[in-house]
Amino acid sequence: MITQWELEILHRIQESATDFGAAFWSFITYFGESGIFWIAIALFLLCFKKTRLCGITMSIALLTGLILGNGVMKNLFARPRPYTLDPDLHLRLLWGEMTKDYSFPSGHTLASFEAAVSLLLYHKKWGIAALSLAVMIAVSRIFLLVHYPSDVIVGAILGSLFAILAFSLAKKCYNALQKRYPNL
Repeated sequence: MITQWELEILHRIQESATDFGAAFWSFITYFGESGIFWIAIALFLLCFKKTRLCGITMSIALLTGLILGNGVMKNLFARPRPYTLDPDLHLRLLWGEMTKDYSFPSGHTLASFEAAVSLLLYHKKWGIAALSLAVMIAVSRIFLLVHYPSDVIVGAILGSLFAILAFSLAKKCYNALQKRYPNL
């Protein structure tokens, strides 16, 4: 379901957009592309005993979002992208082709909030920096007219929830494994 207020927001963004803004937000959105940036951070964190639990949490959260958000929800809701539904919206992407998958929820936002909240739960300073980037990535998706505001809002909420669930699950599993394998 697409609401009028969302289309109005997107049209206002388009009317006020500049080439500099499009270039800036296109650069920012790259950090959420396929979750690669966040996956790389999770893999890095897994390499060190001190940050391993955070890396496990982030990995679980990212995998959950990939399966439930991008795999199930996008196909279940099958919400078309703004630029496919409204011919008056001109895509602001400077970096490539229009994506052909569905809009709801925003995968970039979902992965970004899963990773950022995971970091926040273990490392406040890193988490605040990551959360700032996650918010910017979410805004970029709206500015570039590839998502409706509600796609991004739901992506942020789900990403945060998946991270909190992953935090709980990872702690239980890791503690149980560490009792059995102390060098883990």
